[in-house]
Amino acid sequence: MALLQGMQDMQGMGGGTEMQMGRDLALLAPQLAVVLTAVGALVLEMLRLPRVALPFTVIGLLVATALAVPLLGTETTVFMDTYRIDSLSLWATLTLAPTTALSAVLAYPEARDTDREGTVYALFSFTTLGAVALAGAGDVMFVVLGVLLSSLGSFALAAYPRDDRATEGAMKFLVFGSVTSAIMIFGLTYWYGATGSTLLSELSRLEGASLAAAAGLVAVLVGLGYKAAVAPFHFWAPDAYDGAPISVAAYLSVVPKVGAIFGLAQVVRDLPTGIDWPLVAAALAVLSMTYGNLAALVQDNVVRLLAYSSIAQSGYFLLGVVAVGQSDLALLSLVVFAAAYAAMNLGAFAVVARTGRNLRDFTGLGRSAPWTGGAMVIFLISLVGVPRSRAS
Repeated sequence: MALLQGMQDMQGMGGGTEMQMGRDLALLAPQLAVVLTAVGALVLEMLRLPRVALPFTVIGLLVATALAVPLLGTETTVFMDTYRIDSLSLWATLTLAPTTALSAVLAYPEARDTDREGTVYALFSFTTLGAVALAGAGDVMFVVLGVLLSSLGSFALAAYPRDDRATEGAMKFLVFGSVTSAIMIFGLTYWYGATGSTLLSELSRLEGASLAAAAGLVAVLVGLGYKAAVAPFHFWAPDAYDGAPISVAAYLSVVPKVGAIFGLAQVVRDLPTGIDWPLVAAALAVLSMTYGNLAALVQDNVVRLLAYSSIAQSGYFLLGVVAVGQSDLALLSLVVFAAAYAAMNLGAFAVVARTGRNLRDFTGLGRSAPWTGGAMVIFLISLVGVPRSRAS
């Protein structure tokens, strides 16, 4: 009888596990759609069908976007709390999947009829997968996985043109990214040693372990700060953007940045109150906003101008991160700003792709192409960030 009861209990546990697995996979449907899109685009490239890879990529990413819509409002975790299904992870998919689809379309004139056309679309999707993994991270291993996956794809995309300028920018990107990622991984071991867990929800155990908490915080800021091009971890960005195709520069300025900022928000929301991380994040925000905007003033290359603007935008993003835990509007502000930033920045790069990389190419644009000129004005004013007064 005892043996029979034990078998029945095991069967019941197995059924419960299968139900839990089904629930988790259903909640991960948008992310799984991105995975299938990336793998499918790669397979199509291997089959020498790059022209099919573009519509497949666009449709797959739009499907991922559609699958995320019914999940809005969900606040839960999957796979033993290692990945979070919440406003950040869902809106990351809703923002980054369409952005990637538009980037793929923007890349078509530059990539068509080349020997790596389909590879570009696959790399876009794999890099987006890394950014989405960061945005929903509930475990430090997902932070590491997201950084590594999005970094590897970004390095390859930056080096795509195979010329000296692209190679130089990609090498700077690779070296800087490798060092900062290694620092992040090393520093995160302190958190694991102090808490005995890799779950972000267990970071409250760092209370009283000030040295381990500080080491891990610095490591995370270095690793994710490089992904988001936060000053002083921004040095790779101007050269990498300038050397890459316009479509790749547009993509790198949005998708990895949003993933890194959302990932940082996931991390700091679980840090104990004894760690004065808001002060550090605020200092980085001030440095990024000041340096990025001042450096942009002296640029005559519009791509480099937008690269320094992207550094300043990272500072604006960090202001939302500083408010995490202090205001109920913090996460909402990050989501709204990410969506607006993605649309405006991608639009600005699209105008550059049509008009030219140098400021002199824009002379008389308002007269020769008023709609394009007007759109660029709107994009740039949006990126400047014009504040509005709050009604009392």
